[in-house]
Amino acid sequence: MRVPLSWLREYVEVAADATPEDVLASFVSVGFEEEDIHRFEISGPVVVGRVLELTPEPQKNGKTINWCQVDVGEANGGVRGIVCGAHNFTVGDKVVVTLPGSVLPGPFPIAARKTYGHVSDGMIASARELGLGDEHDGIIVLSTLGLDPEVGTDAIELLHLDDVAVEINVTPDRGYAFSLRGVAREYSHATGAAFRDPAERDFSELQPGSGFSISVDDRNPIRGNVGAREFVARVVRDVDPSRPTPPWMIARLGLAGMRSLGVLIDITNYVMLELGNPIHGYDLDRLQGGIVVRRAQEGERMTTLDGHDRALHVEDLLITDGSGPIGLAGVMGGGTTEMSSTTRNVLIEAATFDPVTIARTARRHKLPSEASKRFERGVDPLIPFVAARRVADLMVELAGGTLTEEGGALFTKVEIAGIDLPRGFTQGVVGVDYSDDEIVGALEMIGAEVTANDGGWFVIPPSWRPDLTDKWTLVEEVARIHGLDRIPSVLPTPPSGRGYTVLQQGRKRVADALAAAGFVETPAFPFTTEEQNDLHGSATGEHLPSIRLANALDGQVPFLRRSLIPGLLQIAHRNISRGLVDLAVFETGVVFAPEAGVTYGTDFIPPLGQRPSDETLAHLNASIPRSRGIWPCSSPGTSLRASPAAAPSTWRCPMRSTRCA
Repeated sequence: MRVPLSWLREYVEVAADATPEDVLASFVSVGFEEEDIHRFEISGPVVVGRVLELTPEPQKNGKTINWCQVDVGEANGGVRGIVCGAHNFTVGDKVVVTLPGSVLPGPFPIAARKTYGHVSDGMIASARELGLGDEHDGIIVLSTLGLDPEVGTDAIELLHLDDVAVEINVTPDRGYAFSLRGVAREYSHATGAAFRDPAERDFSELQPGSGFSISVDDRNPIRGNVGAREFVARVVRDVDPSRPTPPWMIARLGLAGMRSLGVLIDITNYVMLELGNPIHGYDLDRLQGGIVVRRAQEGERMTTLDGHDRALHVEDLLITDGSGPIGLAGVMGGGTTEMSSTTRNVLIEAATFDPVTIARTARRHKLPSEASKRFERGVDPLIPFVAARRVADLMVELAGGTLTEEGGALFTKVEIAGIDLPRGFTQGVVGVDYSDDEIVGALEMIGAEVTANDGGWFVIPPSWRPDLTDKWTLVEEVARIHGLDRIPSVLPTPPSGRGYTVLQQGRKRVADALAAAGFVETPAFPFTTEEQNDLHGSATGEHLPSIRLANALDGQVPFLRRSLIPGLLQIAHRNISRGLVDLAVFETGVVFAPEAGVTYGTDFIPPLGQRPSDETLAHLNASIPRSRGIWPCSSPGTSLRASPAAAPSTWRCPMRSTRCA
């Protein structure tokens, strides 16, 4: 997760003199891993200029360049002559001028240089040249961004190119941290700084209105979970998709790793990063009827936003209208209803989907997305109403739309299971003598409701923390909040009488003695052929079944060994064939001892997502052959060496009737 610091400061107090390294250190203290620091790689004099003159000059190569006179302010040298190949501006426009001495991303140093018969004393910059996006349709005309700054103004500050982002690694169990809301709260935990929750709004203003039909028809729930438990829709009319995305939003999206795609899409992406709830916008005029959330039907297909026609699986959760599928729920929208430059009315969708459903769909179609990354880790079930209203407000503010009373919502009661935390349990697990106030304070700090009872506390985790499921996870939170550096590092003292068993001691003495006598320990793979098992793997000479692996690493040796001898012989053969004729090797390992008349293995695979019953576990264990560790077997080479005196000369290998060499 990339966290622009200017954005972080909106929700939590960050010291004015705090460096990106300081911020990363604070995140590390509450359990995140630092990844990187991201900046706009731009420096030097980059200022606002006004075009005073523009003279087109055709060139021999067929290209027409513009010889411009640009006023960059008296403090920056007054009027400068600049050659520009773009044609999307005219006299009087205010533009971004990179003066000699500045360095653009690349790095691309700017200097006065002769070109097309003129000395170009700087460069008029495009968005791509400044690192603000991939588009290169022409230079930046500041009036198209809604800006009218004074000539000579520092353009780096004006366009928020002085912002910086820190990147942290978010583990799969902490999906709430894929949002500025989540990481700002964690920064507050780390530093004690005041936190302002962007989701705190008057519930009355969050109601989406009515009149738009929404239904869920999930006939194939996974693990009993309905695919969509909350779906909020709001309608904003008369938007202007041609309006520019403001520079502060473009800069923040860029630092967060997302490029600007137009004001409507930028707003949905911005709110996803801000609140952690993926948002999708539909062109309302392209929708046919209401929305039905359902599973895909056999043989159904749809074209997603990336232009690929996809064959759907019956477990895929879809967003549909009267025309059929218009989106892979929680993964990617469809091409038929996407917002575009002609969109005038928008339907905003904010929902929560079953994490398992979304994860399977994203993997099945090899279609990871920013939305699926959040849904499959769990989205706060109380946030969709806030997210939908936040998008609507921004579309009114930035795209000139009108918020209507049209919309709809489906939701179920949010039930969060409470957890009993016994008094003294935390101290016993962590090894730190936390006070009761410290335990309660840490849990309340992360947003949990804590109620004291006779045995300790009853804790209701916050809605955005689906990873808090038992007392062990609560203990981890207490330790994390109060600092992992408080946990003592103490080596355990083994109780009297513990250590190696008699058998283990014997094996170790024999192995040590063989190694001291010059033998080399050569562990081998425990796989062999059925012929080798029959030759070496029976102490009595009777035929025993060989156990075949279902997923053998090597198809030529698919059976589990019943003796160490085949592996040692193979090792000796390989060494001798390469000219090493004086060797002595041994191995200590496990062999598998099947019983005559017993069939091993099973075709039964228990279902995923639930603990197998005791009967199922017993059946699976019975299908596994009995294994046992054996004493070292050694194999001399062409120059036979005597076994060391320390080895018991009368000990017999369990798998052989002769003495070990």
